Amino acid sequence: MAEEAQESTASAPAQMTVISQYVRDLKFENIAAANGVNPSGKPSINVQVNVDANPIAENRFLVALKTGVSASAEEKDVFKVHLDYVGAFQVQNVPDNALRPVLLIECPRLLFPFARRIIAEVSRDGGYPPLMLDPIDFTALYRRQLAQAASAKQNNGEST
Repeated sequence: MAEEAQESTASAPAQMTVISQYVRDLKFENIAAANGVNPSGKPSINVQVNVDANPIAENRFLVALKTGVSASAEEKDVFKVHLDYVGAFQVQNVPDNALRPVLLIECPRLLFPFARRIIAEVSRDGGYPPLMLDPIDFTALYRRQLAQAASAKQNNGEST
């Protein structure tokens, strides 16, 4: 009987469910307006994205999509946006070796459209054209994080 339970669990399909999603932190700094400057020309946009996942209960995780945007024109800051958009996910029947990729690739892929809309609305409400972020390749971001972690581990191993 115990063997049957193990077999049914092993053959059950992987499931990922969004339990909730919310803005954990949002900051918009209208630097140009605060300094009385009206920037001319198209600003240069710098986007930083990071993903973090933490367990909160059995099979439940908080995944944070952290996005930072800075706009500058004529070598002066125009505005900055910082958004932490978080989703609570229930993930079941995913093998341990596939869990991190699910949490750091698939979960943020579901969160991104909502974060993108919030950043567009905040920049528009700040007096600028809506900033529509380009789609993000979360697979490449995950691989870059793995490479950085491996490099850091190798460097720490060499120095000790």
